[in-house]
Amino acid sequence: MGYVTAVPVPVPLPRSEAPLSGRAGRLSLAVALLAGALGAAVALLATRQRWSEGTATVAGGAFPLTARGSDVTGVPAALAIVGLAALVAVFAVRRSGRLLVAGLLALSGVGTIASALLGASDSSALDEKAARATGDTAATVHTLSHTGWPYAAAVGGVLILLAGLLALRYGSLWPGMSGRYERGGAPRPPRRAGAVDPDRPEEIWKALDRGEDPTGA
Repeated sequence: MGYVTAVPVPVPLPRSEAPLSGRAGRLSLAVALLAGALGAAVALLATRQRWSEGTATVAGGAFPLTARGSDVTGVPAALAIVGLAALVAVFAVRRSGRLLVAGLLALSGVGTIASALLGASDSSALDEKAARATGDTAATVHTLSHTGWPYAAAVGGVLILLAGLLALRYGSLWPGMSGRYERGGAPRPPRRAGAVDPDRPEEIWKALDRGEDPTGA
């Protein structure tokens, strides 16, 4: 009569996802920080450059006019600052608060893109300058042209949006600013002074200076 020996078949263990999550968290954190800071810097720089130019007709002839991004709209610069503040605030909050701040970061990027693209074809800032230069409120600019700086501001908004999306997706893996400084547990109990040696007068005087009773038990 034969015997059958049951040989256990090795079952492959599932690979740990912790190292993968750690790498994803570090990589997404680095990319988000770089994208958010660079995007805000690009948007702020672009709003200080010349966005449009044209001419206005005055008594002496054609008068050249230019408009910077801040003359056209102040929204991209304001949202870039909000996005930069939200990028820093992501590390100061946790759980649902982090999601809300990450959403604000993403919305700042969307608003920067939209306002920059709308300002790329705007001529109201130059029309206002033409009205002041000619003294005619109905005056408008001629030979209007635009530069590429509004689109540079939009690219900055795309980078801010990317940082916000990364924060929404991987923010739960990122460390918190408060975690390093928090102290857990109950408050530390006060140190009790050691017993005073009655044979050492200097210990008795030190106890009296501390307001302790050297004769107490």
